[in-house]
Amino acid sequence: MTGNELKELLEASPEECHRQLMKEYGRYVYAIVFNKLRSCGTREDIEECFCDVFTDIFLRFEYDEKYVSDIRGYIGTLAKRKAIDRFRTLSAADLHNAHADEEEMAELVSDISVDELVDGSELRRILLQKIKELGEPDSTILMQKFYYERSSAEIAKTVSMTASSVRSRITRAMGKLRIKLAEAGITR
Repeated sequence: MTGNELKELLEASPEECHRQLMKEYGRYVYAIVFNKLRSCGTREDIEECFCDVFTDIFLRFEYDEKYVSDIRGYIGTLAKRKAIDRFRTLSAADLHNAHADEEEMAELVSDISVDELVDGSELRRILLQKIKELGEPDSTILMQKFYYERSSAEIAKTVSMTASSVRSRITRAMGKLRIKLAEAGITR
């Protein structure tokens, strides 16, 4: 379907025009977005970017005549640009989260007052027990991250996740671990 045909359909029925755009170009846009974001984004990130592309298409196509002549090129360019912007956002967030996770673990360790505990080995035993209570894959991820000092990318390979998913799991698991340790009277 050409841009002129879509423009005529838009004037007759905007809903039908939007359906036809999705039908005609949905897979094309999804392929572009997926290929750009698969290394750093979750499925939700990819779907959100896909929706953002079509939102922009619907808004701009309706009001701007210059996109009518080369609709496929316009849609491809818009999809690539949106996906690249999302990639940059996710990559920056991943770097920030990785740094924040390390700071949080350092803070968690600094919250532990070893002087108040009778034995340091008892502290390690409790800490390991609380990590195991988190369940899989959180316990494995935390052990690999903080005991074996593996990167999120290395951990991702062993637990069949993306690096960004691993970083998200670390953040959530650290919050759960902090609560468990507070309940055990180890942290403030």
